[in-house]
Amino acid sequence: MSHNLLLKKENRSTDKNEPTLNTLLLCEHLPVYTLGKSGKIENLKLSLEQLSESGIDYHHINRGGDITYHGPGQITGYPVFDLELFRPSASWFIETIEDAIIDTVAHFNVKAERIEGLTGVWVKGATPDEDRKICAIGVKMSRWVSIHGFALNVGDDLSYFDHIVPCGIDDKGVTSISKEVAKPVSLDEVEPVLVKAFEQHFEIRLEKATLPHLNQLLGH
Repeated sequence: MSHNLLLKKENRSTDKNEPTLNTLLLCEHLPVYTLGKSGKIENLKLSLEQLSESGIDYHHINRGGDITYHGPGQITGYPVFDLELFRPSASWFIETIEDAIIDTVAHFNVKAERIEGLTGVWVKGATPDEDRKICAIGVKMSRWVSIHGFALNVGDDLSYFDHIVPCGIDDKGVTSISKEVAKPVSLDEVEPVLVKAFEQHFEIRLEKATLPHLNQLLGH
């Protein structure tokens, strides 16, 4: 259980009113497929034996959404925010993440937007079947503290997506910043732009975390 959840539980059971922390964790995972709680295992095209042979990890987790991929060349972000300090609304939270991502990729001359009825951030094609997802979003709330988050594709290697039906959507593709601009873009270039966009849209100030802070946040 995270520090925020423990703190909120303690506040509600005592007379304390200690403020919670709002933290944006950004990382680059080793190759892994994750399946959301409502996802379908059929959207993983590899058998578990093939997964083991390929060295790709797999986890069935408790976020929303279907199957997706995390790995090198991608920024996976975990906004651990107390929405009672913002707005207790999952839809508002997801839309605000989408706005921050749209502004981030726009900085690199990639025009992205929402598609009605679909979560995430998309680059529109000439026809609907040419639409491609540049950022997947899957969240969970506990006591209005957000868990899980988003995966923004930055690098140009999208081959791992060939082994899944990304997010359970079989009539659209995936893309990345590097693929859209036809040149390499590094995570180091994108990260500060992404942090600034989150600060602007959530109207907060994010400071770089120390290791003790991360251990506290994760309940270690």
